[in-house]
Amino acid sequence: MDEKIHVGHMKAIKQNVLDGTSKWSAKITITVISAQGLIGKDKTGTSDPYVTVQVGKIRKRTRTVAQNLNPIWNEKFYFECHNSSDRIKIRVWDEDNDLKSKLRQKLTRESDDFLGQTIVDVRTLSGEMDVWYNLEKRTDKSAVSGSIRLQLSVAIKGEENAAPYHVQYTCLHQNLFHYLNELNSGVVRLPKAKGDGAWKIYFEEPAQEVIDEFSMRYGIESIYQAMTHFSCLSTKYTSTGVPAVLSTLLAQINSFYVHNSVSDRFAASNFGKEKFIKLLDQLHNSVRIDLSVYRNTFPASDRARLADLKSIVDLLTSISFFRLKVQRIALADRASVVVTECVKACAKSTYQFLFDNCFDLYHRERSESVEDDDDSKNGPSGKTLFFWNKLISLIVAVIEEDRQVYSKAVCQFPHELNVGQVSANAIWQLFSQDVKFALEQHVMENQPCKSSDYMNLHFKVKGLFSVYVDPNNQSKTVLDYPLWFEPFVLKWLDESEENSTGVVRAAYRRDKTEGFQKTSDIVLFSCSVTDIFTQLNQCFSVINKLDCPHPQVEARYMRKFSQTVCKVLLGYTQSLKADFDHFANQQRVACTLINNIQQLRIQLEKLFGLMGGVNLDDSVKASLTNLQQYLNGVIDELAVKFTRTMQGAVEKSIREVGIELEKVKGLKAMRTQAQHEVDVVLRPLIEVLDSYLSAFTDLCEKTVFKRILKELWRIVVFSLEKTIVLPPVSEPKQNFPTPSNAQTKLEDVSRSIIRNVTQQASRMSISIIQELAADFQNTLSPKQCSVVEMALKTVKDYFHANGQGLKKTFLEKSPELKSLKYALSLYSQTTDALLKTFVATQANQVLIREEEEEEELMGEISIHIDLLTHPGTGERKVAIKVVAANGLKWRSSGVFKPFVQINLIGPFLSNKRRKVATKSKANCWTPKFDEKFHFVVGNEEDLESYELQITVKDYCFAREDRIIGVGVLQLKDIVEQGSCALWCSLGRRISLNDTGWTILRILAQRTSDEVAQEIVKLKTEIRHSEEIT
Repeated sequence: MDEKIHVGHMKAIKQNVLDGTSKWSAKITITVISAQGLIGKDKTGTSDPYVTVQVGKIRKRTRTVAQNLNPIWNEKFYFECHNSSDRIKIRVWDEDNDLKSKLRQKLTRESDDFLGQTIVDVRTLSGEMDVWYNLEKRTDKSAVSGSIRLQLSVAIKGEENAAPYHVQYTCLHQNLFHYLNELNSGVVRLPKAKGDGAWKIYFEEPAQEVIDEFSMRYGIESIYQAMTHFSCLSTKYTSTGVPAVLSTLLAQINSFYVHNSVSDRFAASNFGKEKFIKLLDQLHNSVRIDLSVYRNTFPASDRARLADLKSIVDLLTSISFFRLKVQRIALADRASVVVTECVKACAKSTYQFLFDNCFDLYHRERSESVEDDDDSKNGPSGKTLFFWNKLISLIVAVIEEDRQVYSKAVCQFPHELNVGQVSANAIWQLFSQDVKFALEQHVMENQPCKSSDYMNLHFKVKGLFSVYVDPNNQSKTVLDYPLWFEPFVLKWLDESEENSTGVVRAAYRRDKTEGFQKTSDIVLFSCSVTDIFTQLNQCFSVINKLDCPHPQVEARYMRKFSQTVCKVLLGYTQSLKADFDHFANQQRVACTLINNIQQLRIQLEKLFGLMGGVNLDDSVKASLTNLQQYLNGVIDELAVKFTRTMQGAVEKSIREVGIELEKVKGLKAMRTQAQHEVDVVLRPLIEVLDSYLSAFTDLCEKTVFKRILKELWRIVVFSLEKTIVLPPVSEPKQNFPTPSNAQTKLEDVSRSIIRNVTQQASRMSISIIQELAADFQNTLSPKQCSVVEMALKTVKDYFHANGQGLKKTFLEKSPELKSLKYALSLYSQTTDALLKTFVATQANQVLIREEEEEEELMGEISIHIDLLTHPGTGERKVAIKVVAANGLKWRSSGVFKPFVQINLIGPFLSNKRRKVATKSKANCWTPKFDEKFHFVVGNEEDLESYELQITVKDYCFAREDRIIGVGVLQLKDIVEQGSCALWCSLGRRISLNDTGWTILRILAQRTSDEVAQEIVKLKTEIRHSEEIT
């Protein structure tokens, strides 16, 4: 524009202004609507407010609203104004009518309390306005609060058809905005203002100066300017930097309309309530659409756009705040919820894009060619797993980008939104459905891929879930992805079992070929054990790394793996047991093999703990526990076999001990002398044990050493009892084998006697029995018993080894030691005590079994018994009546003269009658006797401690009577009845249990005891052979 023209225009404008000021006239309508938040001036804490409205010199007032801090007046006033520089003064008062107020009115012309005021310049008014004004102080000492709502209508003379100043401002602002954008090629140029008031700077100079001048001249509020600029920028919200300005402006708008909690301040906005709400709704929808594809709209490589993304989220937050606080919409969506939904939508669209273009994207990312890749044409394949491995790689890259880039950009809701986590969850939902379907197809097609390929995919799926979907393991539901892979994992376990079995066989063969050498000088087991558990631990580590989150599936994996462990260890153990007999005589190899089994137990225990220990499934725990017990039994079994190789040397040394013991004569010696004798006696045994144990200390693990030590203890104690305390019957008359069971050692010889006697009954004679009884006289003297007891204590201390060997509790409770002590104790018991024990323990002494010739019925005796007790002395008697015999089985070429002999057996009978007999009956196999007898028992013991032995014999003159049959009747069976009549069955011989034969053997050694010898003879008698010519 030419300078002269510009000067002319400016002069014309100034003249118009001067003319307008002098000729200006307007009609003003002011409606006082209401007020809120007034201060209370009365003693009651309230006020009686009214309003005065003054334009120029004209002043008007409203009615008074009594006792109300939020009064409503709705009163309208009309004014004419002829000077545009006039001001409208609105004052709020508290009306007072008391004496103090009247006095103050006379002094200050103001009787009422001031509550606040607002002053509006007339020149700023245009059209119709509905405005809330904050009440201000009149002086610094005034106490003011609240705001007042006014409706203003101005009709300026000569400007009735002109647009309101706010409309004019809007047109000016919008035209400037679009004009400046066109000058800048359509790009929004943002001013570089800083500071608290920077949000009020909308343009660079001189455009900003123009709108500031217009606003100041025509009273355009700052908030109206902000709303107008917000409306302009919303059309360019996708431009760089604009979202940040929009967010700032909306924050200021929110702050203004929420201030003082005035509920309808926004309704009185000059900008227009519906207009601004519609603007925000449109902007909100547009932002949601762009956020749903934020990966495209805000690329991760563009920092400026990432900053805009953060500002967009801030803008959404401000919009949500506006809806909640300004519009008072209670159910308005929170910004975090909106952003979360947008992130989910973006994740789903991204996953679909990755799925549809997987191979292209994968190879493009790695700059690889896809021309030769057949799978790239078909997508997911039913024959390979390449697609899924590549898809997982792409998914991980996307999630990592969300976690590392977008999560940092959108960080306004740290406790409500994590972009990376939300994206991972959304993608997982889609991916899990697709991969589950694909794996089901593979199962239907009999798993066309290698088991290792499925396991690798399993690990990748597990990594995707555990690292990205649920990194903190917070899922409260049972995950189902392990179910998809269960068939493939079980197949892999089957293959692993076959492989492990082969490895074990090869390792054992190699170990055997090399002579079961130790792996190092530190360990005591061979290489095959290491190979076994290296293989098993590798298998378990794979299962463990799966970290299966499905309890039932994990239990099935552990059950299958436990089967593999059992199969492998049992196979190895069986091979070792089969070969052990060949190496039992080789101390080093034998100890190494037992050490191997012990090491299997140790490693199995460790593996059991790694698998879950007590938390394992019951069946798994049971199988592994049974395996552990089996291995424990194998160690015992091998230890027994190994120690048997030493049994000959131990028994030889104990025989030497017996020779030394025979040299011990005389009465009991002093303790020091006895200890010296013990040392001399035990020297051969201790030397043998030292030679073995010194070697085992270096060759055996501690547990194995103790197992061998236990077996040696059993052999030593058993041999001491068999050889020293109760030696076997001497040669050459009879040779009876010694049983191996510790508890029955004490009774072995007697049982052997009766067994052999039964087998040779037809050839046995009384002289042979007497010779056998005489052989029992190999007994120990009291001094020798004392030495044996001290020697036993020394041996026990030797095996205990001050706590380094066997535990004292084991030694004391071992059945072998108890048996030996019991055998020694029998030497010191009286005959009466032995007889009492004998009767109490021998319940069925005559066995009748028709199917066995040696134990068939030899006849019956009818007998009547009465048990009598003297009322004064308590002395007891046994009255017996022998009635008859029946069915006696005896064949003889001579005269048959049967008679019945009855012996009373029990304690305290040495000076009492113990035997009675009937008269013989000639040539009668069913004789009748009807003879009565009685025994005096005494009152030392109860009748339960006695028995009657009934023997039927064939009387022979000038030679020994022949035995036809024997029977036993114990008085404890008839004590309750007091008397009874019965038929007593007769057998070929007396049958005793282990305790009976033990006692009988001890009694046989007491040659000077008449009662003892009598009992031995009675209990060893058997039916004679029949004489038939």
